[in-house]
Amino acid sequence: MKTRNNVLFALPVVLSMLSCSKTENANPSTEQEQEKQAAAATDYRQEMRNFVIGISQYAKAQNPAFAIIPQNGIELITTNGESDGTLAQAYVNAIDGVGQEDLFFGYDDDNVPTPSEDNLYIREFLNRIKTTKKVMVTDYCSGKTNMDKSYSSNNTNGYISFAADQRELFNIPAYPAQPYGVNSNNITSLSQAKNFLYLINPEKFSSKKQFIDSVKTKNYDVILMDLFLNGTAFTAAEIDQLKTKANGGKRLVICYMSIGEAEDYRYYWQSTWKVGNPPFIVAVNPDWPGNYKVQYWNTDWKKVIFGNDSSYTKKLINSHFDGAYLDIIDGFEYFEGN
Repeated sequence: MKTRNNVLFALPVVLSMLSCSKTENANPSTEQEQEKQAAAATDYRQEMRNFVIGISQYAKAQNPAFAIIPQNGIELITTNGESDGTLAQAYVNAIDGVGQEDLFFGYDDDNVPTPSEDNLYIREFLNRIKTTKKVMVTDYCSGKTNMDKSYSSNNTNGYISFAADQRELFNIPAYPAQPYGVNSNNITSLSQAKNFLYLINPEKFSSKKQFIDSVKTKNYDVILMDLFLNGTAFTAAEIDQLKTKANGGKRLVICYMSIGEAEDYRYYWQSTWKVGNPPFIVAVNPDWPGNYKVQYWNTDWKKVIFGNDSSYTKKLINSHFDGAYLDIIDGFEYFEGN
């Protein structure tokens, strides 16, 4: 990641009706210029902060204990995107923790140590809030040596972590046999958690029952999972079954939700949708088939995610999840670069 300068608000354009002809107003180049000016006036980082704050306010109004955890895009915690900048307090107040990928392993490639320069850059942000917000790190590495190093390095820095031996996040790693920092405590808030399992692609499980039975045998304090398995949503009763560790302690079950991209395999996707229709879908993500960049500040997209009974967030609440793990928070980078 590289530090980016904040997007400056464009100065208001003063239009003089006396000096503009009808021909000039209809000029396509003028329309294009107006579009550019409108784009330049958008603070993409603040729009993402506003989006997360809106989700948080909506969810916590119904369940004050509902945890909100944005993944990546850590620069949003400060107003100027610098690690020593002023905290964006409204945003920080709205979240319960932050997720971060590739901190010690996986930044350049899986099972490869993250360059020290990039590691330090990210940690400078994480260290700003680790005393008040839980930091959850996912490293992508395999083998005892690298996985042990990942867990110990994160623990030394005051973060809880998960060493994923598959980037697709479709399995429960065989190593370690017990979660790092295993305990039998009752975990009733994210601040109490000492470890977590990141298992959001349950494609290797043949049924919801197999998934539930497998997770129930583990002692992770937090389970990060998807709302659906093979297109069928988990029910509240099924999620409740996952809230007890194998050793008897209570734990949290938190749901993954992508808010910076639309996914064509989700319940909300309509057959007529494509780039440009609806207008908030702006581009295909070439790295992840079926994912589309969205104007996350668009009112219609926000309605998909929160604010009404058919929204994604409402489905999570109805299914008894303890929180939402928000992905593609760094979606602002796409728009700043385009």
